[in-house]
Amino acid sequence: MKTSLLVIGHFNVITMTTIGVLALQGDFREHREVLERLEVSVPEVRLPRDLTGLDGLILPGGESTTIVRLLGTSGLLDPLRSLAREGFPIWGTCAGMILLAKRLDASGIPALEAMDIAVRRNAFGRQVDSFEADLSIPILGDPPFHAVFIRAPIIEQVGPGVEVLARLADGTPVAARQGRLFATAFHPELTADLRLHRFFLQIASHTGC
Repeated sequence: MKTSLLVIGHFNVITMTTIGVLALQGDFREHREVLERLEVSVPEVRLPRDLTGLDGLILPGGESTTIVRLLGTSGLLDPLRSLAREGFPIWGTCAGMILLAKRLDASGIPALEAMDIAVRRNAFGRQVDSFEADLSIPILGDPPFHAVFIRAPIIEQVGPGVEVLARLADGTPVAARQGRLFATAFHPELTADLRLHRFFLQIASHTGC
């Protein structure tokens, strides 16, 4: 399998090169384009057979209710639930974070139930209430990460095995990690900053991050 050398902060990382992107609905194309810029192979995942040969998987932003419905009709729900619970590297952004959560507010039913976080959907209101913020993310170093929040969820609670990686100015968690599960409430794929995608490649590369 082809590998490439990436540098994140002071880490030199040999990364795996096959990262799938769930392509049922939402902004999967934007994630694919970022990963292609990093010279990673990026198959689109629409059916269970598309999970074969992956080193990691991204669950993109979109409409979480629609994505859950399509996971059921495509036959992907149970295989993804099994992979997530087995510790397969999965990154959920926005709606993808909702899919990973074990607990949701009263407006939703958990899907993969893999990551020990409680998530509140649409925590900031409607599309017109979308916003951007510069986040301090210590794993990335400086400068701050310019994050785009679109109908974003938030993390309301974390379990003992979950590490919070970023917070808003008021202390609200918006990025977290549990083992090789990674979740962000915002959309890194909508910025020119590649550092979080590189970080996920590091997680998927079995380098002990």
